[in-house]
Amino acid sequence: MTDLVKRKVISDSGSLIVIRKKTPVTLHQQFRTGKEALVTSSPIFDSTGKLIMVVTNVRDLTEIFSLKDAVQRKTAALERLRLELAHLQETVIKDELVMKDEAALSALLLANRVSPMDTTVLLLGETGVGKEVLAHYIYQNSRRSHGSFIKVNCGAIPESLIESELFGYESGAFTGANRNGKIGLFELANKGTLFLDEIGELPKAMQVKLLRALQEQEIMRVGGTKPIQINTRIIAATNRNLKDMVKQGKFREDLYYRLTVFPISLPPLRQRPKDIIPLAESFLTKLNQKYSFQKHFSPYSCRVLQEYAWPGNIRELKNIVERAIIISSEDEIRPEDLHIIQAPKAPLPLREESPAPTLHPHVSSSSTALSELPANLTRLLAAQEYAYLQKAYEQTHTVREAAKLLHMTPSKFVRRRKRCQELLQLP
Repeated sequence: MTDLVKRKVISDSGSLIVIRKKTPVTLHQQFRTGKEALVTSSPIFDSTGKLIMVVTNVRDLTEIFSLKDAVQRKTAALERLRLELAHLQETVIKDELVMKDEAALSALLLANRVSPMDTTVLLLGETGVGKEVLAHYIYQNSRRSHGSFIKVNCGAIPESLIESELFGYESGAFTGANRNGKIGLFELANKGTLFLDEIGELPKAMQVKLLRALQEQEIMRVGGTKPIQINTRIIAATNRNLKDMVKQGKFREDLYYRLTVFPISLPPLRQRPKDIIPLAESFLTKLNQKYSFQKHFSPYSCRVLQEYAWPGNIRELKNIVERAIIISSEDEIRPEDLHIIQAPKAPLPLREESPAPTLHPHVSSSSTALSELPANLTRLLAAQEYAYLQKAYEQTHTVREAAKLLHMTPSKFVRRRKRCQELLQLP
């Protein structure tokens, strides 16, 4: 047996271990031929306690391990297919990439340049600016578009599970683990793209292992002993300032420089005024198709949308459009349907055919020439009333408070303003 071990015909000998330790032993033995076996060796002692024999039971596990590997490959393939199907279902309802503003187009130009490469991309920007949509755009226009696109939110996975989710684990790696082990997201995205969203939330301990995966293109499963080679492109995204986090010691400097090979900054929606209405119209078109509506924005509603600051960016815009399409009772979506806190700076100009002259208080109606009277008294009064209504709305920012300021009910406020808009032919 010593000779067999020396010549590496077998990896180890249970009999030799028993002779040394005088205790039973079970080990996983590998043969030079590629066969694998489970070896159990037990000592036999005589009446004086002297070792006289070693009984060894050898179970051939080659076929069992082959079946295990086949099951793991099938399981991994099914998991990859499940994730790809989930992503395709999301893609069907995902918002189209709408970029018409110069500030956004500059980011899209960078995305177009880096898409065909395998370079790591870091997408920077506030929450809700469309980082995931741009990541998917880069993937679709890359050489890996035939492969998987796997998204993982680093901030949504508990710290105790993130390593096993990203890198997978071997059988029996920890209590409660799947007895067949589990493939990680890095392996699932092999020959494809892995999108690491909220990379700034990644625990410090995991940053070292991510750095190794990026540099060496290999990972180690939890409980594993052999590194696994991967061929995965990384697109990361964050709304945090990673440079400040490096200074504060919350993010590794070496990982920061490894991720910022090709950073792309997406500007917030308030800095992309030309994108606001096209995005709103895009959301409205999809919702009209979904609910069989024919709703549209009034010109004044478009102005309200245009002048709002959008702290929640595109995500907030989408939510407001969906809420407005549900709230609005008519096909035209009016400003009060939007429920935006910030009102426009000034009401739209009244479309008067000609300026109405003001009557002098000492001139009686009987002595005033007809040409000096307003052409349409009803429109003049409506214009005055509308100005008061809008002024109250601008001061309070809500219909309820504006109505309270003018000592009327909210429903009456809305009816009077709507009547004024119709008389003045306002949007």
